[in-house]
Amino acid sequence: MNTSAAEHAADALQQRKRVPDFFIVGHPKSGTTALWAMLQSHPKIYMPENKEPYFLADELRPPAATPRTFGHTPATLDEYMGLFAPAAPEQRTGEASAPYLWSRTAARRIAELRPDAKIIAILREPASFLRSLHLQFLQMYVEPEKDLRKALALEIARREGRQLPAYAVWGPRGTFYSEYIRYVEQLRRYRAHFPSEQVLVLIYDDYRDDNEAVVRSVYRFLEVDYAQPVQVQEANPTVGIRSVRAYTLMHALASGEGPVPGALLRTARTLAPRGLTRQRAIAIRNRFMHSRPPQVDEQLMAELRRRFAPEVHALSEYLDRDLVSLWGYESLG
Repeated sequence: MNTSAAEHAADALQQRKRVPDFFIVGHPKSGTTALWAMLQSHPKIYMPENKEPYFLADELRPPAATPRTFGHTPATLDEYMGLFAPAAPEQRTGEASAPYLWSRTAARRIAELRPDAKIIAILREPASFLRSLHLQFLQMYVEPEKDLRKALALEIARREGRQLPAYAVWGPRGTFYSEYIRYVEQLRRYRAHFPSEQVLVLIYDDYRDDNEAVVRSVYRFLEVDYAQPVQVQEANPTVGIRSVRAYTLMHALASGEGPVPGALLRTARTLAPRGLTRQRAIAIRNRFMHSRPPQVDEQLMAELRRRFAPEVHALSEYLDRDLVSLWGYESLG
């Protein structure tokens, strides 16, 4: 290719770069992955395979700019916009970085990049959300403490810079569990930058009970054909981890990531069968290391509901919806 042709191709690529029209901002373990997958199936919507670029949350860059098991964080704005270049002109484009609702910087960054963006948040009952989030963090190698009660109690030490996880891809604050249950504060960050008509707040219970109806409401919100068939699916199910230590080693072998000494990792790779692909290694890891989620600690769940009852009452008032009754908080002792 001659110089002029190369320059023309570069100019054409630059012109195709797109700023997302909408953002699914979280929370994790609240249906964001399934929603991303279902929106991908709509012919007038384009969402990149790199589901969670994390690019607009300053707290996550770095260390999240390093390769991750599921996607990567772009290093530059051009690279970020390049994720949406394949979209057709008539398609809506969007991404789904679940930490954006938790982030204290993402709302402002999104508004600076796209002030007319549409924002989608999904909220879940606090106790069940934290239980699922903890199991997800175990699966992501973010949380080394397998017992939920102990992991929650570690927040005090971690705020003092002690007993921090070795592989905190979301930074030190990532395992301050109470910070995820600041729903009203999080929504207000977005309402400070976007008018109400640009922010759609979904409740996980509605999404779970009538998946298709909620997805069609998202279609209407994004102003695409809401009569389009909805391919209902479940994604990112909650699982248990048999052994955090063994799981971390298996993950390092599968993906080359994680807090594992280099010598141990090299030994593990030497012993691995020839031709073992990354996808196959991850499949083997999941088969032997995943288990059913542990039994719910009802006493801990009751304690968490009492702890977060003021937040649920405040959220009910903020959204003008009775979440106190929906989530069973009216009968707390």
